[in-house]
Amino acid sequence: MAGKRKLADNPDQKERRWSSRVQELRQKKVDEKARIARERLKLLSDKNSKLCVDDTESHAEEDEAMLVSPERSSPLTLTKTEKGKTKLDFYADENDAHLKVKKNLRFFNTQYLLMVQAKLSRPDLKGVMRANAILYSRKRIGDLPGIDVGHRFFSRAEMVAVGFHRHWLNGIDSMGIEYKREYSDYQFPLAVSIIMSGQYEDDLDNAEVVTYTGQGGNKLTGSKRQVKDQELVRGNLALKNNLEHKVPVRVTRGHQCQTSYSKKVYTYDGLYQVIKYWAEKGVSGFTVYKYQLKRLEGQPELTTNQVNFVGGRIPKSTSEIQGLVCEDISKGLASKPIPATNRVDDPPVPPSGFTYIDSLKIGPNVKIPRSSTGCNCRGSCTDPNKCACARLNGGNFPYVDLNNGRLIEPRDVVFECGPSCGCGPECVNRTSQKRLKFQLEVFRSPKKGWAVRSWDFIPAGSPVCEYIGVLRRTDDVDTLSDNDYIFEIDCQQTMQGLDGRQRRLRDVAVPTDIKVSQSNEDENVPEFCIDAGPTGNVARFINHSCEPNLFVQCVLSSHQDIRLARVVLFAADNIPPLQELTYDYGYTLDSVHGPDGKVKQLTCYCGAIKCRKRLY
Repeated sequence: MAGKRKLADNPDQKERRWSSRVQELRQKKVDEKARIARERLKLLSDKNSKLCVDDTESHAEEDEAMLVSPERSSPLTLTKTEKGKTKLDFYADENDAHLKVKKNLRFFNTQYLLMVQAKLSRPDLKGVMRANAILYSRKRIGDLPGIDVGHRFFSRAEMVAVGFHRHWLNGIDSMGIEYKREYSDYQFPLAVSIIMSGQYEDDLDNAEVVTYTGQGGNKLTGSKRQVKDQELVRGNLALKNNLEHKVPVRVTRGHQCQTSYSKKVYTYDGLYQVIKYWAEKGVSGFTVYKYQLKRLEGQPELTTNQVNFVGGRIPKSTSEIQGLVCEDISKGLASKPIPATNRVDDPPVPPSGFTYIDSLKIGPNVKIPRSSTGCNCRGSCTDPNKCACARLNGGNFPYVDLNNGRLIEPRDVVFECGPSCGCGPECVNRTSQKRLKFQLEVFRSPKKGWAVRSWDFIPAGSPVCEYIGVLRRTDDVDTLSDNDYIFEIDCQQTMQGLDGRQRRLRDVAVPTDIKVSQSNEDENVPEFCIDAGPTGNVARFINHSCEPNLFVQCVLSSHQDIRLARVVLFAADNIPPLQELTYDYGYTLDSVHGPDGKVKQLTCYCGAIKCRKRLY
């Protein structure tokens, strides 16, 4: 976490008494020298950052310089959602490093999507610079807290945002002479991180022992062939110094991933030691520097290879699935088959006791409001100044037209275009109404029963599925015992901050003709709920987590009654394949009572670092 750095006193300096005037003059000289030194260092850093980028376009050099020298960034301009919190307050109240990393990446993703919405070039880089909240602002040797071996980044900009690898383009990230005070026994520069991603034709990757080609002299576009000799400077010199001082370096591998929003995924594979280096003529006939690195012992097993970036076993079809008990629990109703697997029970059994449905059913005593007046847009809504639905969302669209639609950030309620609107089904403001686009799987877990995961990468802000069942009045389900699939529609209570609920983005024009409960006794209790016990969809199998990767979003599309909002689950993070999908059930401890009036308790098995140990 970034902070003000106090210059340490010189321990060798003997104490001496001075008059206040002399002390003031001496302090001014010290401050002036420090200022000049900082300016020289800054100029040197700017110069080096531009020299590090070989054969690139001029705008790329400018972006790189701004990222390696964050002091040049303009002051952070807070959006309405960010008012009241500084760039560090976003994670200042958390002690756990893993949570800090997760929150930092979520903050970056929000800034990235805002830049996409503004239609800026290189929105990933603009997002980093605008956020101006690099988690580890000072470079470090070795592992970084909260980033374990196997951690996956889904763009180079994510690594910059965390401070894991501070160059968005260069393969070698190194410390300069400005770190001499902290590492006085070393010769600089020193490499702290390298990325292997096929940038050089001479790279050789054998996992535990790798041969890494130094930087410079290659065409970064097209063939990536060497076009001139490399020199033993900057990153190349840094790796040589790592060898001489026996300083390990972080190694991250990049692989192609068509489902990732950047089309690549980068996996941290641990610390490596430089064991030798040499210069030779490369494939193209130019001099290149080679470095042999060996993985340090005692680290977790490698999770990446050239074939399968997650090291998992993502099936290409249901015929390859181990433990398959049902080829499609939706029986053709979902846009993609949803297989079920069970490698826990003996004998293995499929999910049972429910009927799959693909649309919300209306229960007795529930009346759906008539369709609200929509916008007059044609084709697809593109101009927020002319779209009536955009005005309901605070004057802009909540989604960006990226990866089939992504929600920029959670809101109290999202107003989507509906049946009365003039736009078509492909309008970006209908994102959550589109059919299932990720290949989901229901699987049996050892402690939590049935669970859900995706075979596909899910970008942050993407809708995963809607919670579907029978829409009922809450009073009518109180008599139903042992039903664990009741989802209360508490959009109104969340917007009012009742019963400890946390508000979200407030820039929405909530209609004033909505009926609100006047009873203080019942104001905390949502009037309607969704019962997915006897009938439901895949969402009924998604488990709770105290640190979820999904969030609940209330959505209005066909009407504007927030008591009857649709409940949609969105990705809170970039979710890699085969990671279990979870959301926070939102129970308050000691809030569930049995028929006898006694408090019921249920143990939580989510396994999160900050697990509450109880679901309710």
